[in-house]
Amino acid sequence: MRTSIMAGVAAGTLLAAGAAAPAFAVEDGKADLSVLHGIPGLTVDVYVNGALTLDDFAPGDLAGPLSLDPGTYSVALTASDAADDSAPVLGPIDLPLAEGMSYTAVAHLMANGDPTATLFTNDISETASGEGRLTVRHTAAAPAVDVWADGAVAFSSLENPNEMMADLPAATYEAAVSLAGETDPVLGPADVPVEEGSNTIVYAWGSAADGNLALAVQSVATHTGMPAEVSAGTQGLAADGDAVPVGVIVLGAAALAAAGLATRAVLVRR
Repeated sequence: MRTSIMAGVAAGTLLAAGAAAPAFAVEDGKADLSVLHGIPGLTVDVYVNGALTLDDFAPGDLAGPLSLDPGTYSVALTASDAADDSAPVLGPIDLPLAEGMSYTAVAHLMANGDPTATLFTNDISETASGEGRLTVRHTAAAPAVDVWADGAVAFSSLENPNEMMADLPAATYEAAVSLAGETDPVLGPADVPVEEGSNTIVYAWGSAADGNLALAVQSVATHTGMPAEVSAGTQGLAADGDAVPVGVIVLGAAALAAAGLATRAVLVRR
């Protein structure tokens, strides 16, 4: 897979845009991977199998999705403009992707402010006619939060790095985030469209203490007739401080650069 990745890098460029448009359902025999850079103040270079794959992957960038062969990829993360990957900031680490699955790898801060990474599995199971899926992921250096939709609490006491989701009638909702048990928003309110046949994923990232909390929005197409046992959630990549971020950020960055599909996450100052 290294050859195709590097070929994509040579041909593709990073594109700045708004929220990522919904992707098609996962291609047969493939796995989809997107990556979100949610660590403020850290720009990195990404290496895959020892080859420079992405220069200057910046905070707030959302890249992908890239359709990849299932398998394990060795990735490493270095300081921006490093000569090579001999002195990685994180990694190298092996990152496995399973066939038929949709993933988003997020480099982010833990609740205490330490950098880490989490690999989320995007729920692309079928939604009912006229409905879409809303997923909210807490990836910010902040305590537990409540998520509001149209003036009412939709998800309560969401902690980093967990997620909550619900299927809702397709519509545009006014969303806001407050500290758990409080009513004053720390993010938002902002309009979030939930579209039929899509999983709209909202990320809270940044640092409450540093005053740079922001939102990123991703849309992933749901798949008609997906098996019910395909679940969504974290994959436990945040357990190992250094190794995890490397694999997540690097592979995601590599995927984005390779396909030339990187997009700019919608950042909403809350």
